[in-house]
Amino acid sequence: MEILVCVKQVPDTAEVKIDPVKHTVIRAGVPNIFNPFDQNALEAALQLKDEQGAKVTLLSMGPPQAVEVLREGLAMGADEAYLLTDRKVGGSDTLATGYCLAQAVKKVAELQGLDHFDMILCGKQAIDGDTAQVGPQIAAELGIPQITYAAHIEVEGEKVTVKQQNEEGYIVTEASFPVLLTAVKELNEPRFPTIRGTMKAKRREIPTLSADDIKVDESRIGLSGSPTNVRKIFTPPQRTQGVILNNEDVAVSVATLMEKLTEQKII
Repeated sequence: MEILVCVKQVPDTAEVKIDPVKHTVIRAGVPNIFNPFDQNALEAALQLKDEQGAKVTLLSMGPPQAVEVLREGLAMGADEAYLLTDRKVGGSDTLATGYCLAQAVKKVAELQGLDHFDMILCGKQAIDGDTAQVGPQIAAELGIPQITYAAHIEVEGEKVTVKQQNEEGYIVTEASFPVLLTAVKELNEPRFPTIRGTMKAKRREIPTLSADDIKVDESRIGLSGSPTNVRKIFTPPQRTQGVILNNEDVAVSVATLMEKLTEQKII
């Protein structure tokens, strides 16, 4: 089985701050991390590798420093890794990103002598954008089935059965290869990179791909090829602390509450 996992390097959202004047993300000093949902996707691929002898290839799109998440993925147990990095793809929205990655998937398959990958795994979303759009868009560009929000995966022959998470429970969905799945946190607990794997990954040369390499239509990439853009980013106003009425006399507490609600013109 040939599996490709799309991974992304993202800013640690716990450390992100917003410029109050420019309304943009302040990235200076913010550490970059392996997108957590992509780690769940990689762990699912590695489990299939352990169980069925699958080959696992990583693909990331980003600046040159994104190579670090690929090395981390190799240290966890992936077999190959490729980085799509080019200023031409900078500023791509989710539609342009999905197109670029789909073209890159085709190129990586070609480089490995494959007609296609049996399975493509993505995290359900990236924590910096939270759109959950890129994985499905890759599937749409490739013309293959997609099963999103995978909380359990079973593979038998060339068929995959997935328990899809939704707001009311689960839906069981089946599809044949090739197929794209997106992973949720509940799918598994990602393993840690091994010391030996980390040392080997540091010595690996990570092949890079450019926009020319993957033969993109340049009218569909970057800022000019992105039909959507972010107008403004802001943090919601902080809520004021509520008032706790803990008078032992219930009647006094009720009277105080009624008085405050009246002052605020709530009643």
